[in-house]
Amino acid sequence: MKVRSAGTFRAGRLMTAAIVAVTAGCAPSTAGGGSPAAEQSLPPAVVEADFDLAKLIAAAKAEGSVTVYDSTGDIKKVAEAFTAKYGIKATGVKSDVGDTLEKMTREAQAGNVTIDATLYENGPTLVGQLIPQQTVYTWIPADLQENIPERNRNPLLVLSKANVWIYNPKVFPQGCPIDNIWDLAAPEWKGKVALQDPLGKPNIIEWFNQMAGSYDTALRDAFKQSAGRDLDTSEPSAAHEWVKQLAKNDPILTSADDDVSAAVASPNQTEPRIGLVSIAKFRDVKGKNYQMKVCDTMAPYVGYQYPKFGAIATGSKHPNAAKLFMRFVLTEEGITPEMGSGGVSGSSAVPASKNNPPGLTDWSKQLMQFDSVALITDYENAQSMQDHWRVSHR
Repeated sequence: MKVRSAGTFRAGRLMTAAIVAVTAGCAPSTAGGGSPAAEQSLPPAVVEADFDLAKLIAAAKAEGSVTVYDSTGDIKKVAEAFTAKYGIKATGVKSDVGDTLEKMTREAQAGNVTIDATLYENGPTLVGQLIPQQTVYTWIPADLQENIPERNRNPLLVLSKANVWIYNPKVFPQGCPIDNIWDLAAPEWKGKVALQDPLGKPNIIEWFNQMAGSYDTALRDAFKQSAGRDLDTSEPSAAHEWVKQLAKNDPILTSADDDVSAAVASPNQTEPRIGLVSIAKFRDVKGKNYQMKVCDTMAPYVGYQYPKFGAIATGSKHPNAAKLFMRFVLTEEGITPEMGSGGVSGSSAVPASKNNPPGLTDWSKQLMQFDSVALITDYENAQSMQDHWRVSHR
């Protein structure tokens, strides 16, 4: 198992934090509010009034190819399915979100765009950099618009995945040993909680900020449920207090979810541990005989949804093929390859994945949901939350 300290993580993931730090500067805390950038609205998503699918397909075929970047290797399967359906050469490239951010930014500046579109998991840098700088834009196919809830339209959410708290049922046959998120910071769990290093995993920092902004009451209620008293803290939010306590509780920090799931659930694992992993890791239950279950009774939630957005490069040389690809991933046929390990489409017309792990039955009640309205604030607060974790973890 590769265990990392708070100061070491992969260079690709460091890029996102570094770019946010340079651009955001000294970001205000969530409690501060009122910043100019937070008050700015995104440009409206492009919805073509004269949309004609047959004409789009013909124009896309004339362009001949499309290249799409994503942070999961499943994009290659999506590209293959797209090519099989339309006869257009599609190339799916797995790329860390920080690397995609850097490359798309540099290509736009150089006027030499090779990435036509992206399925992108870092909402804060999408709305804080790529869209405002006109590197990418949101496009919605008019014929599918009614299937896309308003909250999913700008930026366009194509898929929600989830990170959940897991335990080893072989070690804990009576069920998850904790039932409250504050238990993770308790002395008896010191050195026994595993997760990816938040300084190298942007959506964990975003999760912290989303908790601070939208889930303060839920966290305070959970604390009272656990401790029998109100939370007394000088921190700007209950989330800041929880993050501080978790950081000080000597968590096991890793560079990848594979290491977290191994630390908790590998076949010969006997140590009592709890871990935070993507639901994609549940494929290892069959593939590697891992022993893992969702802590499905944890209050106030058992994990969080993290969104994957779709965006088209402004300078794409294959704009119609990029649009057709974006429409494709809003259909069941197109997004199914990305839902092999679970997920919920951004389109209400697409059913939830049949591969969601047991115990995760109601995403709307069990999982914290990111609020897209808060993404710009999350972008501004990324550096300050990283600093809060770093200082607390010393």
